[in-house]
Amino acid sequence: MWTHRSWQGRFLAHPLPAHERLRAYAEWCTAVEGNTTFYATPARETVVSWAAQTGPDFRFVPKLPKVVTHERRLTGADAELRAFLDAVEPLGPRAHALWVQLPGSFGPGDVPTLARFLRGLPTTHRYAVEVRHPAFFTDPGAARALEEALARVGAEWIPFDTTAFFRTPPTSDAEREAWLKKPRLPLRTRALTDRPIVRYLGRDDPARTVEGWQPWLDVVTGWLREGRSPTVFVHTPDNADAPDLARRFHDEVRARLPEVAPLPEPAPAAPTTLF
Repeated sequence: MWTHRSWQGRFLAHPLPAHERLRAYAEWCTAVEGNTTFYATPARETVVSWAAQTGPDFRFVPKLPKVVTHERRLTGADAELRAFLDAVEPLGPRAHALWVQLPGSFGPGDVPTLARFLRGLPTTHRYAVEVRHPAFFTDPGAARALEEALARVGAEWIPFDTTAFFRTPPTSDAEREAWLKKPRLPLRTRALTDRPIVRYLGRDDPARTVEGWQPWLDVVTGWLREGRSPTVFVHTPDNADAPDLARRFHDEVRARLPEVAPLPEPAPAAPTTLF
């Protein structure tokens, strides 16, 4: 998302060469979802550039390619998986977790397949799994089986919280599009590891986004007090204000827990003027 058009000249300087935009984004936020890797494995040289633009504490959560997770459903995609792992290797410690997002049709009966897949992954990385089948959220037995499979390899379960988004009907084109595409699942706030990851979807109205994340302030603060290191990604349907909203969430957590380090101070997106 560091190339998002609506951020240019607002959050990031404009014009700014493409190979410098991640560096500018890293002044606003200290983590990023690697959603583009779902559609195509990047060239290794591209990932080298990502590493060069960020500090060693910056957190990437790159998504496994869809050919592995959706088309092959975690079976028979060894070559594609090896290519992906080789491509992201230059991130080093910046690869906070590799994100295994599974399709909504991947249900409780597929947990043994997931367990085998996770056991075969290299232990040099940490892994986080996002499931979208409703049974994992409504059937305690299915949830328990999934948690056990994840626990065996120290993998996290990523919740995608869309409850605030679906609370009332959409009011913009971006919201109407998201209404048709985003999963509608119950809220989950349980962490399995010391590195929980949360994906939160608000509304295009910043006030409603802030209202919807209030329960997460208690959850995230609680995790921090327990010694965990959570990563929270804040989305809206148009993502126009996402960097500012992410920083606001961070500030609201710091208001409850002042020992949390502040985010970096971003450089001005536009040159200052006297008039």
